Amino acid sequence: MKINDVRELLKDKRVIEEINKHLWIESQKAGYSIGIERATDEWLRLYAQGWMKYHLTDKQDVQKDKGGPGADKEKRKQTKK
Repeated sequence: MKINDVRELLKDKRVIEEINKHLWIESQKAGYSIGIERATDEWLRLYAQGWMKYHLTDKQDVQKDKGGPGADKEKRKQTKK
């Protein structure tokens, strides 16, 4: 994952909530606070790809339907068929 992708991802409040959940769960398991840096690194490494796949693909599909970015490509693909 590129640094710009990480920066954009960390701007999303839902991602911050997920990282905070991860921090709490892993700290409870360890018996001490693992720290926000470790929790963030772990969450990005372990869960970010799946989170983006689940949460961001619907948004892109909606944009295509409403004429957003990618809509022209979809129209061209459909006319070629």
